[in-house]
Amino acid sequence: MTIDVGDRIPEATLAHMTESGPEAVSTGELFKGKKVVLFALPGAFTPTCSAKHVPGFVQKADEIKAKGVDTIACLSVNDPFVMGAWGKDQGVGDKVLMLADGSAGLTKALGLELDLTERGFGLRSDRYAMIVDDGVVTMLNREEPGAFDVSSAEAVLKAL
Repeated sequence: MTIDVGDRIPEATLAHMTESGPEAVSTGELFKGKKVVLFALPGAFTPTCSAKHVPGFVQKADEIKAKGVDTIACLSVNDPFVMGAWGKDQGVGDKVLMLADGSAGLTKALGLELDLTERGFGLRSDRYAMIVDDGVVTMLNREEPGAFDVSSAEAVLKAL
């Protein structure tokens, strides 16, 4: 079952890279009492993700946060080392929190997985963006396979 507007984000543990190494982040602590824009994509260092998706959120971060957003987070089914290196490559700084869902635990719990096994990529995340207010999904824009439109930073800004 896929998560929908009005549903609460399930409990899961993600990770992000810090100066001292990977650090666990629970969805409870990430979303509690905050307005969060969470966008997810199939993979770090992939063409659309690197050329459009992440850069759009980096460029629009100040505008998005000016609309009352506490955190902008990028989620991918990669390990925290890859997400940390990709964040540095993309120049995210403190604008976007790069989150690793290494075993796809949250992705599967949300029902937003993308099986690319036949292409040699394994289980990944669909491309989507959501707005989460104190743990409750208030907007979910899931892309059709191969598309990049409704999950962009511009689309999120319009929804805010």
